[in-house]
Amino acid sequence: MRIWTIAAWMFALTASGCLSPRGDALPVHTYQLSVDGSSDEGLPAPADGPVLLVSLPQAEPGFETQRMVYVTRQFELEYYATNQWAESPARLFSSLLVQTAGRTGDWRTVVALPSSIRGDYRLDVAGVAIRQEFLQRPSRVRMTLRSQLVHLKESRVVSTKTFEAVAQAPSEDAYGGVLAANQATAAVLTQVTSWLHSCVRHQPECNR
Repeated sequence: MRIWTIAAWMFALTASGCLSPRGDALPVHTYQLSVDGSSDEGLPAPADGPVLLVSLPQAEPGFETQRMVYVTRQFELEYYATNQWAESPARLFSSLLVQTAGRTGDWRTVVALPSSIRGDYRLDVAGVAIRQEFLQRPSRVRMTLRSQLVHLKESRVVSTKTFEAVAQAPSEDAYGGVLAANQATAAVLTQVTSWLHSCVRHQPECNR
């Protein structure tokens, strides 16, 4: 029974472009990270609020590429042959982070670095990783990253925190992974902006 289960799983991966030996002869599918409601205006920006500068997020080693990562056993990264992101997930996440933080009403403006604008705080993000895990059925997508908020005028680290979100894939293929990745990204963005809110408001939750 287990042999048939593994065979079926391998067939699904091959059909979705994971293991195809002729991947370069097949059309490549390119995907964006997107968050529902990302075009909403959000809350008005306070005229006297602080300015947040956002450094370009850095990817976890092995995730610096546009190639979509999946895992069939612990600690081993594999890549879909004919499915990819439009940019590395870290770069795609960067624009979503700036847009989402800018709609919270906590900041006068949120600016992606590099920029000549002087800021009050700087947000550094590292260890960005998105992987589809075939370690169970259904598969699921895990997104992780680490954030650090720096008070620029006082030259001090306000808080550091690690974030993670997991979303179940609706299908056992690359596109199911894309849909789950969008859900996980939305969840991480909510976590990060909530953390930033608590930090700029000097709430205890900032350091929890």
